[in-house]
Amino acid sequence: SIKDDWPGYSLDLFTYPEHYHDDIENIYIPHGVIMNRTERLAHYIMDDFRDDNIMVLCVLKGGYKFCADLVEFIKILGRNSNKYLETRVEFIRLKSYLNDQSTEDLHIIGCQDLSFLRGKVCAIVDTGKTMKALLKHVETFEPKMVKVAGLLVKRLPNMAESLTDYVGFEIPNRFVVGYALDYNEYFRDLNHICVLSRTGKMKYKI
Repeated sequence: SIKDDWPGYSLDLFTYPEHYHDDIENIYIPHGVIMNRTERLAHYIMDDFRDDNIMVLCVLKGGYKFCADLVEFIKILGRNSNKYLETRVEFIRLKSYLNDQSTEDLHIIGCQDLSFLRGKVCAIVDTGKTMKALLKHVETFEPKMVKVAGLLVKRLPNMAESLTDYVGFEIPNRFVVGYALDYNEYFRDLNHICVLSRTGKMKYKI
């Protein structure tokens, strides 16, 4: 859990694409910390699903790095132990943000038929957005069980009980980018999770 007054790390302490220098305020969660936490989540998942194969539903585009790293850690843990969790990965693409504001509409782009989930143990891997609407959609296809792994869960004033079973980081309600999280398709190439500056918001606003 990251506190509301957490100032992040100075940009001088890390490497990042130089063309983003004025567009980000700070390094909020360094890449190494993300990887360490993701490995810990993989341990939790291995313990919970030791007797099941799982269908991993990766939410694009923002969840692709988290999903790839999480699945890779699960494979590594399996190779180094006497239990191996077989994973099959499928993808769904959602869009719910315009600039830095979440819209009311959830747009499923691409495959909407998730009938391959019927009767399967499903793990949804996302960065934390749009989960309530997605869960409602997924459950219409009658999977055997659904668990959610979310890299980020934001603390909101009217926040209901978290829908995420495996939480990477609980953070304040700040708009962050990097590690595949974008602002109008920019900043996905940052390895760290960063806070977007006012300059960056104006520069890439549509």
